[in-house]
Amino acid sequence: MRTTAAVLWEPGGKWEIEEVELDSPHAGEVMVELTASGLCHSDEHLVTGDLPAVLPMVGGHEGAGRVIEVGPGVTDLEVGDPVVMTFLPACGRCQYCAQGVPNLCNDGYAATLGPQLDGTYRFRARGEEIGQMCLLGTFAEHTVVPVKSVVKIDEGFPLDLAALVGCGVTTGFGSAVRSAELRTGDTAVVVGVGGIGANAVQGARAAGCRYVVAVDPVEYKRERATELGATHVAASVDEAWEIVSGVTRGQMGDAAILCTGVARGADMQSLLQLVGKRGRVVVTALANAEEDTAALSLLDLTLYEKQIRGALFGSSAAQHDIPRLLEMHNLGQLKLRELITKEYSLDQVNEGYEDMRAGRNIRGLIRYR
Repeated sequence: MRTTAAVLWEPGGKWEIEEVELDSPHAGEVMVELTASGLCHSDEHLVTGDLPAVLPMVGGHEGAGRVIEVGPGVTDLEVGDPVVMTFLPACGRCQYCAQGVPNLCNDGYAATLGPQLDGTYRFRARGEEIGQMCLLGTFAEHTVVPVKSVVKIDEGFPLDLAALVGCGVTTGFGSAVRSAELRTGDTAVVVGVGGIGANAVQGARAAGCRYVVAVDPVEYKRERATELGATHVAASVDEAWEIVSGVTRGQMGDAAILCTGVARGADMQSLLQLVGKRGRVVVTALANAEEDTAALSLLDLTLYEKQIRGALFGSSAAQHDIPRLLEMHNLGQLKLRELITKEYSLDQVNEGYEDMRAGRNIRGLIRYR
């Protein structure tokens, strides 16, 4: 079939709206008609080159819609099913899935390589085969994805809101409750209040933290952080240190979660200073692939048992966590509609990323229907 998609043809380029050919699903795949797609920062990393990828590629890795065709061997999904697409596949059989960490599934290696898991492509344009961001390519009105990357959800849940849970909400929320292991009475610092950090704030509040300090240089984002559950806000890490030191009587935070647009090694020591003994620094933000040096006090790690942890998808399990997060929204325990700053059409995708870079968005959303 023919459909419309936003394609990145070269690093540093713009997303170009193309009429593309889309193949039918192969074995273990489904075709989805998209309702909405989030504008996540990770797709910006494709543009800047911070995230290595094989181009050209249909962008987008955060979407929801309905199944319109199933491939051979698919038995647990039917035409018409509402689904969320998650940016990391989970096979359920590799050693990591078996250990209960499906976010580290061996199939996740293919996230930015371009072709599908069987090594072939589903999109074509200009005589070339086109890859799909995280095997998904949600910057398209229709896409074909592995069943391993799909979560069926309850009928009736708004699909535009469900799209946000495919990456940003689950990653941020999980970074707080899973990766940082925050508990009732803890103090958390969230550095960067974008699409991920806003939900780390929500996760910290849901975990029962007594203090949640949100750090962002953009005043608008600090205001939104307060609405989402932050008890304090700061424009810089230095300002946050003063706040955390004061409210904890010098004991400092239990966890600091890095959710900035790009992680930088030079910032690690200042983050470690935000946490006290046995405090955790959780790095959720992506760094440039060539960033391999960090400034930090190794003595602090030993004497105070401080820890630095990576967080992929917030250490979450999509099939388990996505339905629960949607139910939390239904119960009034998780804000989703409030995360959406502005909606765009597909041909406004570049405008959406301009707004993100300028700090005007917590989360932009492409709506198809």
